[in-house]
Amino acid sequence: MLIEFPDRGVVVTGAGHGFGRAIAHGFARRGARVWCCDLDQAKIAETASLAGAKHPIQGRVVDVSGRDGVRAFVAEAERACGGRIDVLVNNAGGVRGQAGRPLEEITERQWKEIFEANVDGAFWFSQAAAPAMKAARRGRIVNISSGAGLGVSKTGIQAYASAKAGLIGLTRQLCHELGPFGITVNSVAPGFVLSNPTTRKQWEAYGPEGQRLLVEGIALKHLGSVDDIVNAVLFLASDQAGWISGQTLSVDGGK
Repeated sequence: MLIEFPDRGVVVTGAGHGFGRAIAHGFARRGARVWCCDLDQAKIAETASLAGAKHPIQGRVVDVSGRDGVRAFVAEAERACGGRIDVLVNNAGGVRGQAGRPLEEITERQWKEIFEANVDGAFWFSQAAAPAMKAARRGRIVNISSGAGLGVSKTGIQAYASAKAGLIGLTRQLCHELGPFGITVNSVAPGFVLSNPTTRKQWEAYGPEGQRLLVEGIALKHLGSVDDIVNAVLFLASDQAGWISGQTLSVDGGK
């Protein structure tokens, strides 16, 4: 199965490192016009630089929780891609530097900032990209959720598990709203992957015994890679997945 995206307009959020960077590069290598964003100027510039001249990527600093900034960025990407956004990957999110703490210690701001990054951002970007997709009568939206949204978060962060579950719910809802326009909406739920400094720190905190137990709980008995997640996203964004919508694909080695 050959998956290519010749001249397709693709937007990837949270592309400064980890999954987002790898997803942006994966689309660019397959011919797409990739526009990506992140909160960190240095990191998003590095993502664009690493892509090289052969597979150029445009990067911008965008706060995904701000509707106006999101709209401006999507409009710029749409103009540059000939008036079209073919694929939107809502990858931005994460735990925003938080660690697991008892329920009664969580502040209002800590709760809200995780929802802003993981759910609000996906909503604002989908809202901004939908008109061009509707006009074209086709489009792909892929949300990066988490195994935490389907079960329990290993981080112990209540807001993270709740927000990822909310993102899965948004995926199902938008699938039905946008389906009549030829737009598919799906979600990829990664298992534990050493994709960024946060997950590496988490892995180290488990210690040898905790790491062993985590791997033993995976059917395939090994951790996944960033490429495993990229491949799932590319498939769901491809023409080959044209009759798949509203689904959450767990990429976790089997649980």
